[in-house]
Amino acid sequence: QVQLVESGGGLVQAGESLRLSCVASGRTSSRYIMAWFRQAPGKEREFVAAIKWSGDSTYTADSVKGRFTISRDNAENTVFLQMNSLKLGDTAVYYCAAGVFFVGLTTDKYDYWGQGTQVTVSS
Repeated sequence: QVQLVESGGGLVQAGESLRLSCVASGRTSSRYIMAWFRQAPGKEREFVAAIKWSGDSTYTADSVKGRFTISRDNAENTVFLQMNSLKLGDTAVYYCAAGVFFVGLTTDKYDYWGQGTQVTVSS
C-alpha cells in the first residue's frame, strides 16, 4: 500500500502562484509514476502532469504547459506541482496519484490516490 497526502491548496487571485506538495509513504518504490490530476465541479477528473519517480522524465497537459511544473524530491518522498499564472479555470480539487504507466493520462492507470487539496482562483 502507498499513502499519498496532498497539501498547499488555497484561495488565490488570478495571476498568482501556488505550490502543491504530495508526500508518499508506505511501500513507495522507484517504479511508481507520480501524477497530478484535477477535478472541477461537475467535470471529470483530468490529467495535469506526471513524473517518473526515479528519473527526470515529465509530461504536462497542454492546458497547463508553460504555467505548471511537476518535480520531485526523492529524499523526502515528495512530489510538487508549481502552479504559476493561475487562471479562474484552474479552480479544482487537485489530486496526487501513483501508478506504473508512463504516461497514464486517465484515472484507471493509477493505483493509489490522495484525498485532494482545493485550489480556488478568484478574479
